[in-house]
Amino acid sequence: MSDIRASREPEPSPETEPRPVVPPMPAPRESGAPAPLRLPPLLPRRQSPWLIVEVDGSPGAHQGLVWALREAARREATVVAVTVLDAPAGDPLEGSTRVLIRAQLAAHDRLEAQVLRAIAETGVHGRTRTAVLDRPVYEALTAATRGADLVVVGRQGKSLLRQAVPRPPARRLAHGA
Repeated sequence: MSDIRASREPEPSPETEPRPVVPPMPAPRESGAPAPLRLPPLLPRRQSPWLIVEVDGSPGAHQGLVWALREAARREATVVAVTVLDAPAGDPLEGSTRVLIRAQLAAHDRLEAQVLRAIAETGVHGRTRTAVLDRPVYEALTAATRGADLVVVGRQGKSLLRQAVPRPPARRLAHGA
């Protein structure tokens, strides 16, 4: 691609020395004591991965949680074990999620007991979080794994989660072809 510039835009001057990343010094204090230098925190190049596992009490879900804990230890990831709650039947506000707080607390206690059992089985500590999700939130996450766009809007702005475009399989050519 070529770089097209407007005729009024000056050419950038090449810098011979890299600029330091140190913030400017604050004004000296009256007491003469040096002020501490505040450096911006170093951030890792890539955020460590998250593994979300639905735990519903079934043997298959337990096996998935055990695998996720071992994988988290291997990849330095965090496992988020979730239980999904449905809205109570006969809800007058159909479509909204109004799960009673007692049901959420009981589900959270069961979830943490299942996570503790998996931790005892694997020996992997310190890599888990637990959450009780409403059905619409979990469906949005799983839809994103099947190719649906997921837009997350927060204080810092919005982000679009979209699956990567799969590469076509590489063709193998015979020698001399």
